[in-house]
Amino acid sequence: MIEVVTVSTERDLADAYDIRMKVFVAEQGVPQELELDELDAIADHFLARLDGQPMGAGRLLVRENVGVLGRLAVLPESRGTGVGVALVRAIEERARERGLSAIELHSQTHARGFYERLGYEAYGEIGDDAGIPHIWMRKSLR
Repeated sequence: MIEVVTVSTERDLADAYDIRMKVFVAEQGVPQELELDELDAIADHFLARLDGQPMGAGRLLVRENVGVLGRLAVLPESRGTGVGVALVRAIEERARERGLSAIELHSQTHARGFYERLGYEAYGEIGDDAGIPHIWMRKSLR
């Protein structure tokens, strides 16, 4: 069973950060100082559990009337189980609750198809973020 919660405890936040560190820093080689940033203090954080075990994390920032979905991370052992989809859906629901008009994200290019299947459209040029090719994507919430 997949459960996604909006982080409200220090334990859940620590679990979310731990997942991000394992995926982005240990697995993908992103420098730790780039992964945890000043925007974490103002973000809504999300934690996904699969059968009670923390397996995924993400965050939502607000810029004007648009949500920015970021730091979506799923541990390798639970990829393909629906954890990532559940996280995106929960973040979208929170954005709707906040009255936001759209969600944008800066997707790693290898994950582009995942987001396209969830209704996101790519725009702009492919660029580099922490040494990894990324592209901006957007989905209207209206």
